[in-house]
Formats: sequence, C-alpha cells, structure tokens
Amino acid sequence: MNIKKPILSKKDKKGTYSSYSSKTSYSNSSDPSGKFAIIEGFKIARTNIQFSLSASNENCFAVTSWSKGEGKSTATSNIAISFAKMEKKVILLDCDLRRPNIHNLLKIDNAIGLTSVLCNENSFDKVVQKDVLPNLDVLTVGTIPPNPSELIASDNFSKLIKTLKEEYDYVIMDTAPIGIVTDALLVKDLVAGYLVIVREGVTTHGDIQNFISSCKTAGAKVMGFLKVGCNPGNGKAGKYRKYNRKYGSYDYYRYY
Repeated sequence: MNIKKPILSKKDKKGTYSSYSSKTSYSNSSDPSGKFAIIEGFKIARTNIQFSLSASNENCFAVTSWSKGEGKSTATSNIAISFAKMEKKVILLDCDLRRPNIHNLLKIDNAIGLTSVLCNENSFDKVVQKDVLPNLDVLTVGTIPPNPSELIASDNFSKLIKTLKEEYDYVIMDTAPIGIVTDALLVKDLVAGYLVIVREGVTTHGDIQNFISSCKTAGAKVMGFLKVGCNPGNGKAGKYRKYNRKYGSYDYYRYY
C-alpha cells in the first residue's frame, strides 16, 4: 500500500479548477504499511469537501460512482472517519439499498437499519449504531427492500435527512452507482452535491462523460472527483484532467 505524492485540485482566482501535485512524498521506511499517507490523503480530500460545503451552506453530501467495483463504499467510509477525526458529530448512511456494503467494511451488524425506519417499523434512535468509532454514528441498510427507489424518493426519507442535518455536523451518504440505477439522483435536492469515485483502470473516459451528462439532465451538482487505485508511474492521470479543471478532484494513490 504505497501512497506517494497526493494530487488535488484548488480553485484559482477566476473560480475554475486546476490540478497540482503535492511535492511532499509520504514514503516512510518506518511506516511500511503507508498508514500515514492514507490518513493524509483523506485529510486532503476532507479539506476540499469542506470548501465545497461551505460554499453551498450545506452539511450533507452524497458519494457515488458510475459503476460497481470502483471503491465507492470504501472511500465513503474513510471519508466519514476522516471527518469524525475532527471531533465533529458525523452520521454515515448506507443509502445503497440494492447492494449495501458499509456494514461489511466496518464489521457491524446489519439486521435492521434504514429500511425499517423508512417503513415506520422502527425509530431512528433504535436502529442507529452509535459511536462505531469516536464521533461516528452509522445507519446501515438492514433488510434489502423490493422497492428501493420508492423508499429513497419517499417523504419519510426527506424528513429523516432534514432531521439528521440538524442533529449532526456532517451527514454523509453512500449511494448506489449512477450508471447502474438512478437511485442516487433521487437525493439531489437534499445534498450539497455528489463526490464521484473513479478508479484507475476501471472507470473509463466514456463513463465520466456519461456521468456528467446524467447529472446535467437531472439538475444534480458534481462537487468533485476522487480518483483511487492510482499507480504513480503509469502516467494515465491526464485523461481526467479536463474534468478536474471544471469539477475539481481529490486524487491520491492506492489505499486499499
């Protein structure tokens, strides 16, 4: 798990994005696991996300991808942990009602969760898992429903998110890949925007174009791209550059 030279984007004075590469190398012989570099990579992403949230006066955002297998849920979990490290009250919701994975990554129970709240079977307080890590509460999916789109689009879901925005400093959703189903776009009016996970060697140029087109059609906002699974020596980052300039990116190398 070697992680070197994280790349991120910043806004210039004209409000456009440009990519630059940190000159700092996080390679450390005393840290062969690369843990320090992983933590620093997510701190960089967290800082950029905070800027985006401040601009929209929001504390809620969604993480998604174009397709499965791009590391979306892993990245979401690590982002939530990074926010919780700031001593802020954070809630992580698994809103991928078709293929939930947050409970597997965090090794927590998934017997009941979000679906039982939306179906009025249990209250949020009874199913939320408090302090999974310090300052981090998690709401897993629970039973996979036969009507995921309807539940995400329901009034109960909207009311729940509005309540959580008042109770927590940050509300983070792990949503289904947009290229497979459109569930994630149903929350567009509840979030500041979407953080899009792209994986080198998996996500294609066409996938990104299709993603942006889908968001434009739905009137959804893209906060930025977070590229994972990078190989520092392969020189493939250039194909994402024009999207980085417009939407911003939080880019770092292999972490999982």
